[in-house]
Amino acid sequence: MNQEWSEMNKEMQSLLSKKVTFPEGISRLLALRKLLFEQITQIVMTYPAEAFYQMPFAGAAGYHSKTLAYSIWHIFRIEDIVAHEMIAEDQQILFRQDFLKATQSPIITTGNELSGDEIVEFSRQLNVRELHRYAQEVMQSTDGILQNLNYPDLKRGFGEEMITKLKKTGCVSEAEEAGWLIPYWCGKDVQGLIRMPFSRHWIMHIEAMQRIKNKLCKQARKGVDPIAYCGFSCNHCFLGAWCGSCRTAYNTCSFATISPDGRCPNAVCCQEKGIDGCYECDLLETCEKGFYIPSNDGAEAAKAQALYIRKHGKKAFLQVHDRLHEQYDFAKTQELLGQDHEEGLKILEEVDIS
Repeated sequence: MNQEWSEMNKEMQSLLSKKVTFPEGISRLLALRKLLFEQITQIVMTYPAEAFYQMPFAGAAGYHSKTLAYSIWHIFRIEDIVAHEMIAEDQQILFRQDFLKATQSPIITTGNELSGDEIVEFSRQLNVRELHRYAQEVMQSTDGILQNLNYPDLKRGFGEEMITKLKKTGCVSEAEEAGWLIPYWCGKDVQGLIRMPFSRHWIMHIEAMQRIKNKLCKQARKGVDPIAYCGFSCNHCFLGAWCGSCRTAYNTCSFATISPDGRCPNAVCCQEKGIDGCYECDLLETCEKGFYIPSNDGAEAAKAQALYIRKHGKKAFLQVHDRLHEQYDFAKTQELLGQDHEEGLKILEEVDIS
């Protein structure tokens, strides 16, 4: 489990368990959920449509054996059902805002009953942007419910009447793979439901989503030129696990993710000019697009690397980076090269690759 998330979760649960620290515990819970949801948003806003119905770990044991779209649906259908049917005892967001139509989902269940090709086909049918909007609405509504809880509410339990009610909704399949969910939920009190599914369930599935998208990026980069348009080496970049390279549909480098259309300005410019990279451009030295914008801490380092490629080629550039990374991590390498692009070029040229 992600160490940061695990520690936040552990601290939050401890705070919730005591009346005097209960309000702070709720605040920590909301902060954790916000942090985790940002991971989902980044994936939805930056990965191509095809990514959401791929199953790179098909047949594996664990949450990562699903798809990105299924994971989002599953997390928030469970939360929607538990938060609204059980705790608030009002209408689910799925039905209240007609998200069944918006998401184009063929099911109203949690999806536990689906497997293999069924998950892939289900995921392919979903409108991912609307699915994200549904997830966001569920999260916000649950956050509101959590904020209105009082310490004594934590011990509120659920009995046979709730089991009967949940079964009547049809939101949980009667199949063996899903039938255990209702008695599992109803065997907990409100505090138990906060642990699972409102926090730990998120962590486990979002970690699985990270594994899925990392694998998809690795597959996308296979056989692709490892030099980015701006001159960075994808082989040595700290975003290597997140990004599939700006030369693929899995372009999630830092400037792509902050650009309105999800495309890095350097990549767009090179494609429009029909050149292989910024290192082929006559305007490189004075360029202020994308990675070269003066306010970017890595601007001078990026430009130094592009200048080196222009003079010495990609093969030598990758060899230089191999040598540099034997001594320094990515951040330190960029710091060394980033004071001035001409000085950075000299540092690169001084590296012995013989």
